[in-house]
Amino acid sequence: MKAMVIKSYGASDVFELDTVAKPDVKAGTVLVKIAATSINTVDMMIRQMGEELAPLNPPLPAILGMDFAGIVEAVGEGVVAYKVGDEVYGCAGGLADLPGALAEYMLADVDLIAHKPETISMREAAAIPLVGITAYEGLTRAGVKQGQKVLVHGGSGGVGHIAVQLAKSFGAEVFSTGGGESQLALIEKLGATGINYVNESVEDYVSKHTDSNGFDVVFDSVGGANISKSFEAAALNGQVATTVAMLELDLTLAHFKGLSLHVVFMLIPMLHNLKRKTHGEILRKLAIAVDSGALKPVVDPQQFALEDVSKAHDLLASGKAVGKVVVDI
Repeated sequence: MKAMVIKSYGASDVFELDTVAKPDVKAGTVLVKIAATSINTVDMMIRQMGEELAPLNPPLPAILGMDFAGIVEAVGEGVVAYKVGDEVYGCAGGLADLPGALAEYMLADVDLIAHKPETISMREAAAIPLVGITAYEGLTRAGVKQGQKVLVHGGSGGVGHIAVQLAKSFGAEVFSTGGGESQLALIEKLGATGINYVNESVEDYVSKHTDSNGFDVVFDSVGGANISKSFEAAALNGQVATTVAMLELDLTLAHFKGLSLHVVFMLIPMLHNLKRKTHGEILRKLAIAVDSGALKPVVDPQQFALEDVSKAHDLLASGKAVGKVVVDI
């Protein structure tokens, strides 16, 4: 089969078109004919940093690509939930010892996949898994519920635009930060109240939207140094969830406000073979949300073939993509 392979780590031009052996189906897995895969920031990090990201980095030569949508070609022993011809989606490879989706076929653990939503395309379905699972896990761990005020930092981004829609579907009143007209327009289109973090201080928008009480839940898809702003924006005894927490941080404000901090690292089930069924369950719930009209992924209109994956990585790195960047296989 054809695959885009990396034989060294580095810039986007490390990808090479190669012919590799088609995987043999194993017990508990399905062989998927890949229709589309989306590019995530972590894909670029692995490609660039390699061994610096152990245990994420796969042994070379490697096939990257975590997210996918496709059609089941073969079913392994013990698999009863899927049959040949089923349309599926998931996040099941592209790191450690799990070959990824930048290939014509991919072997996927059935615990890490679900039937594709019926009402969207393969391209759209491939854009959901990693960001969808991340957003769902963060919001549910933070206990988002009906009537709460929820702030999503970065609501026009990959994880953020899903978090905005899910929080709204949970019955919350949703607000979200963006840094420009196009970002704020998307946030408003998704059903949240937009906040321009360039022009408004945390104190200003907390006063404006919560009568200075703070938000019940803050979902921070920006993370890093921005977590301090999340602490500032949260209500007393509030909940803060973040997807990026690799930093040293003063927790004094979190202490005096009695905050709970949830760090979301959705790759744990793949890396450690721990509670993988949880991901399949979340993907099934996301499919229901999509088919009910409560969730719709945003996909960048630019199209890329398998051979163009370097250009797809460059587009995501440029910061000019609108929604998820998808590669058609």
